[in-house]
Amino acid sequence: MIKRFGAVAAVDGLDFEVEEGTCVGLLGPNGAGKTTTMRMLTGQAVPDEGRLEVLGYELPAQSKQVRAEMGVVPQLDNLDVELTPRQNLAVFAHLYRVPRRDRGAAVDEALRRAGLSDRADTSLYALSGGMRRRLLVARGLVHSPRLALLDEPTVGLDPQVRRQLWELIDRLRDEGMTVLMSTHYIEEAERLADTVAIMAHGRIVARGRPDELTLEHAGREVVEIYGPPARLREVRAWADSTGRAVRHTGLAIAILRAEGDNSLPDGERRSATLEDAYVVLTGEEAT
Repeated sequence: MIKRFGAVAAVDGLDFEVEEGTCVGLLGPNGAGKTTTMRMLTGQAVPDEGRLEVLGYELPAQSKQVRAEMGVVPQLDNLDVELTPRQNLAVFAHLYRVPRRDRGAAVDEALRRAGLSDRADTSLYALSGGMRRRLLVARGLVHSPRLALLDEPTVGLDPQVRRQLWELIDRLRDEGMTVLMSTHYIEEAERLADTVAIMAHGRIVARGRPDELTLEHAGREVVEIYGPPARLREVRAWADSTGRAVRHTGLAIAILRAEGDNSLPDGERRSATLEDAYVVLTGEEAT
């Protein structure tokens, strides 16, 4: 798929599949093309080139059928603050054409999934940010979709609330729902996704299980060397001259693929991480 905005290709030759019953994390820095990709998958944007198929339907021609079988959790909170959680879900159950006789049970199940049964009839103004975000997820699932699209579901949340959302998303994965989640949080992708697709400049530059990507692009072990700027420049020059792959990590330089190499400068040895691989692949430090 290709999607341009003027001279800028926000998505530039994207090609990937999501296996049924898995959670795929679309990981990349801001501006990598993740949100544009999600907008094309939901029919909100049309590719300039390429073929797009979701759940066996062609987009944009069959976007109505796709939306009926897809649950979307947007990046921004667009809940109706004049309605209670139960009423918000009931409206979407109606819009998604859940049969009238089944709507009450569907709403109750969505509230249960989100851990909001005891807040079902509370004003939205009385809900915390984490509760509102869980309600957004519940709203996207009220019609029992085959596929859930989560666009940066925990953006802007504090770490404690983010972990509450992770627990909910993890349950969806355990229940066998197909999930495609865009994120720029390394730990989020590593924690939740069966497969990670790393995007940069509108393309997928690598795809695989988090541990596979780490091993392939960063090795098993890293040596981190701390010191003043002059020392780090010296280490960087040595690494460049000997062909070692490195990344900056704040006040240190990390030399990748350090396992079994005893010729490296003294430093702190640690296991390589997905973040190391991410920096190698995108050229950008993680959030």
